[in-house]
Amino acid sequence: MQPSEIYLESLITSTPQEGRNLAIKLARKSIGAIQTDPEIRKKLRSDYAEDTAQLIASAQVIAIEFQTIAKANNYWKP
Repeated sequence: MQPSEIYLESLITSTPQEGRNLAIKLARKSIGAIQTDPEIRKKLRSDYAEDTAQLIASAQVIAIEFQTIAKANNYWKP
C-alpha cells in the first residue's frame, strides 16, 4: 500500500452489507500496512489458515471495524 493512497473516502455506507464489506477492507488494509512485504504475508497465511484462535482474532478485528462503521452510520436508522 502506498502511503499516499486514499482508499477510505468515508465511513458512510448505504447499507449494513456495504458497511461489513468496508470493515473487511479496513482490516485487510491494516494488515497490509503492518506487514508490507506481500511475500511474507503469503507465507504467513498458511500459519493462520488452520489456527482457530487466529481466525477468531481476525473476525474480532472485523467486528470492531464494523462497530465503528455502524456507529458512523447511526446504525442505518432513518
